[in-house]
Amino acid sequence: MTADTWHALVIGVGSSLGVVAVGALVLHQLRARALTTSIVLLTLVPLVAIIVGVVGTSQFMFTAELRRTATVWLVVTAVSVPSAIVLGSSLARKIVWEREALERERSAERSRRELLAWLSHDLRTPIAGVQAMTEALEDGVVSSPEDVKQYAQLIRAETLRLASMIDDLFEMSQINAGTLSLDVGPIAVDDVVRSAVEAARPAGERHGVRVTVDGRPHGTLAVGAAPELMRVLRNLLGNAIRHTPDGGTVTVTVGSDHSEVWLRVDDSCGGIPDRDLAKVFDMGYRGSEARGSDGQGAGMGLAIARGLLDAQSGSIGVRNHDTGCQFEIRLPAA
Repeated sequence: MTADTWHALVIGVGSSLGVVAVGALVLHQLRARALTTSIVLLTLVPLVAIIVGVVGTSQFMFTAELRRTATVWLVVTAVSVPSAIVLGSSLARKIVWEREALERERSAERSRRELLAWLSHDLRTPIAGVQAMTEALEDGVVSSPEDVKQYAQLIRAETLRLASMIDDLFEMSQINAGTLSLDVGPIAVDDVVRSAVEAARPAGERHGVRVTVDGRPHGTLAVGAAPELMRVLRNLLGNAIRHTPDGGTVTVTVGSDHSEVWLRVDDSCGGIPDRDLAKVFDMGYRGSEARGSDGQGAGMGLAIARGLLDAQSGSIGVRNHDTGCQFEIRLPAA
């Protein structure tokens, strides 16, 4: 290899390394910026390194051949940079989507493990109680009519509790499998709200909580399934009443805009911790205080509510306000 060739190699390597070092420094400084900026920079670095290497090797003698080569570089750059942006953005979106899908799968798996752990505990307790009471009746330990009646009432209560948990599990399995079928059509939201509030008022009176409807909604129609919307609203009202202190108020508000009908349930519970807001609708999630369970279920109430609303092309969300939290249901307007 001749001395001129070695000289050209040294200049080319040195100039290229210099460009790469500068590009790496700029990329480090722009790491928090938009992804498109990084893609453009990564595309330009090798192109600029080639240009600097060739120009340096030619000792900055801009001959006709170098000018023709520079024209080709400009054309290649004009084609390469937009192509790199399009292909890089597509690849980045795919990577982000795969990462989010993997995180959702991991989150679902954690929820399933937690749910199984809670169910094993929640099912064991009533079953143990029923077994103990039936053995007491069978062995004659309890024989007076009053005690037998009391034991029978307790057994019935525990059986109903178990049946409710099993129903929730079955419905949750239908939601997860996508086999839930609802009779969706125009519904009178006002009637659903009135019925749910009337059903919740006795529980509110027992807890010293006032349940009210804000304003006098009339003629509000939505596209949904009335029985399932009733169940969701009663679940939210029951949770709100249980978590609102004595003397507090739970308010249901109904409204609509151009394309949606919304129902809001506001309580005075003091709010949900920010770390739990994004998790309250997860299957089996309970947190420090269960919003989706009254302590007798498996913590699936809000997960089922979200699944029922998804099946109606609706949605549910939660946020904190000054004195408590607000759950908002949205359905398509009829």
